[in-house]
Amino acid sequence: MLTLEDLIAFSGLSEEEILAIAEHENIPEAAACCLAEYLSQTAEGRTQIRDMIIDDIREAQARGDVKHVSNLLHVLHHYLRSYPGACPDSHPWSSIF
Repeated sequence: MLTLEDLIAFSGLSEEEILAIAEHENIPEAAACCLAEYLSQTAEGRTQIRDMIIDDIREAQARGDVKHVSNLLHVLHHYLRSYPGACPDSHPWSSIF
């Protein structure tokens, strides 16, 4: 029998990234693992994962959940470090650096 840890490892993403997908899609973590593994196979899918995390950040901001926003920003940072191809071509902070 596969455990959730096995499914997370198979997905190629971190547990926090899987939890962000599960939160966004309102699905169990095991299903989020399968979705993540499927989406991470293409550039478009990796962009969709990025957008899910960003949507989660915006929802947490709207609720005023500062701690969750901070956590999700770390998740997004880790995700974009792991999948640099998912970085947007232009973003508001690009001119700063």
